[in-house]
Amino acid sequence: MAKPELPKGVRCAIYTRKSTAAGLEKDFNSLDAQREACEAYIRTRVHEGWTLLPEAFDDGGYTGANTERPGFQKLMGWVGRAQVDVVVVYKVDRLSRSLPDFAQVMEHFNRQGVGFVSVTQHFSTTDPVGRLTLNMLMSFAEFEREMIAERIRDKIRAQRRKGRWTGGHAPLGYRSEKARLLVHEEEAPWVRQVFDWYLEGVSALKISQRLNAAGLPLKTAKTPRPNPWTKDLVLRILRNRIYLGELSCQGEFVVAEHPRLIDQKAFDQVQHMLEPKVRRTRQECRNPVYLVRGALKCGICGYQMTSASTFRSGRLHRYYRCSTRDKQGKAVCPTVQMPADAIEGFVVDRVRGYLEQPELQGFAKPYLAQLGLQATGTGFSGVWEAMTLPNRQRLVRLLVEEVRVDQRVGKLSVRLKNLAEIRIEAEASC
Repeated sequence: MAKPELPKGVRCAIYTRKSTAAGLEKDFNSLDAQREACEAYIRTRVHEGWTLLPEAFDDGGYTGANTERPGFQKLMGWVGRAQVDVVVVYKVDRLSRSLPDFAQVMEHFNRQGVGFVSVTQHFSTTDPVGRLTLNMLMSFAEFEREMIAERIRDKIRAQRRKGRWTGGHAPLGYRSEKARLLVHEEEAPWVRQVFDWYLEGVSALKISQRLNAAGLPLKTAKTPRPNPWTKDLVLRILRNRIYLGELSCQGEFVVAEHPRLIDQKAFDQVQHMLEPKVRRTRQECRNPVYLVRGALKCGICGYQMTSASTFRSGRLHRYYRCSTRDKQGKAVCPTVQMPADAIEGFVVDRVRGYLEQPELQGFAKPYLAQLGLQATGTGFSGVWEAMTLPNRQRLVRLLVEEVRVDQRVGKLSVRLKNLAEIRIEAEASC
């Protein structure tokens, strides 16, 4: 679609961008060079009424792969308020290096009646040939960006294979300096202490409590927390081969340049202690169906209770445990793990009694029909026994709003959904 004819007194906005911040501190940098070329072009069109807006729209140190740029967003705000008639850039890829993003920007320009000019790539956006040329240029710009990204990834992989640190958050015990991983003299003793504690038989949960009591901060935490250390974070330290002087590279571990904090013997002992005592296949380790998973909450701390299982004496034992206690210990939440069979049996009795109410049977039959079942003369008890475990779980999820267990008062409560309202919502969504 051709751009509407520009009015007299054409207001021109210059947009400049540089991908890196290197050199921006100079008196005359890349942004200044781009602006000077654009100003010179605008001066050649003064006889047509072109005038330069004094506002600057610059992005120094921002990639063109996305539109999350302050100068660009400022420019789009001016375009949306009809304060710009023509956007002038040095090259097309200064505005964007992403073809989809550029297409959206150009569509927005067309809706607002805003022209677009690249001073070093002479074309017009008001005719089909110009738009075709523009799309071809953007395709090459996007191809160039992808090739640069691929070269960077290859370089990082090559450095990683040589055992060199390639950036990111330095783990506890190390600090990153000039693309190298150096020992942090204040944090390194804590890493060794964590391994020593675990070798002495102290659990990962107890270790996390000791770290919190000592006030050791968590390096990756954006906002400080009173008790940042959890059992999972301690286990992550115990399993991290970076403390053995190794780095991961495409699924393998290579010898790194940085010094190790833990010797091989101690690390192997910890890994042996972390292994499960009973080896099982993947299928056997998978948790069976839990009927109230996601609906069961701890009545003390209010957080969800997670499902777990273990084998003892050749038997599978299923239970629910509080996620807060599991991560932060009984000092935060005293709720102990509870057998799944007892909780689920209580919930099933409530669901069965709920469905056997005469006034609700008319609402329940359509849901049973979806599962290929129907109530018989024996009521819903017989239907429940005929259900498979996944179908039982589906039915419980449909009817149960929340299950809450409070060990302080020994109370287990079940809140059920209104079956009539569920049916109305289901019909409305069809």
